[in-house]
Amino acid sequence: MPRSPAWTQDELLLACALVVENGWNELREGDLRVADLSHLLRSLPIHEGAARAIPKFRSIGSVSRKTSDLASNHPTYVGTPTKGGRLDREMISAFIARPTEMLLAAAALRQGIGTGELYSIPQDPDELDDEGNSAVEGRLLTRWALHRERNRGLRARKIAQATKLGQPLQCEVCDFDFGSIYGDLGTGYIEVHHRLPLHVSGPRETRLDDLAFLCANCHRMCHRSRAGESWRTPSALRAEIVKSAP
Repeated sequence: MPRSPAWTQDELLLACALVVENGWNELREGDLRVADLSHLLRSLPIHEGAARAIPKFRSIGSVSRKTSDLASNHPTYVGTPTKGGRLDREMISAFIARPTEMLLAAAALRQGIGTGELYSIPQDPDELDDEGNSAVEGRLLTRWALHRERNRGLRARKIAQATKLGQPLQCEVCDFDFGSIYGDLGTGYIEVHHRLPLHVSGPRETRLDDLAFLCANCHRMCHRSRAGESWRTPSALRAEIVKSAP
């Protein structure tokens, strides 16, 4: 019998949101919210085929045990914590540092699942970094954001708006201008990125003002994953540049 795959950030995001909403307490097997989350996790487009091949995959009992891991590894827990794991601790730290934002992320993920939109978006190689890591909010929200940013029509309208207003097509983080460096080849080229993560702005229709112009390097750095972190806004990336300057 194959073993269930390790929990991902996406799954831990949803589980930890329940624990937080329950006052940082575990949820027992008889709690209807545990049964609901078990059903939801078995449907996620992450562990392809696991729900069919492994009868106990994300069972009610395993979901309840994971809420115990998350609750008992909180710094204020009184008693002996369960073993847990690195991703559990990173998720706990993220919810402690940014509870409102992380709860919004969980709500956005649930909404994307509920509408079916997340099931229709194909996997994107950039939802994970070269080491196989994703942002603390998980790969599905990253996949959703990348899918929207790569909407050619939306990008074309953003560029047309800037051209009409006489605004330069240059990176809003580092001021790189493709046309200035590459001549005709680079003229009119720029990438777009959401100013705010999808879970902060909400999974609504993207407006042109939601998008920032970025060069390829800065765009990559905005989406680059690091343990326990979210993807970066352009302003946060600019702050990283300032911080690292000699």
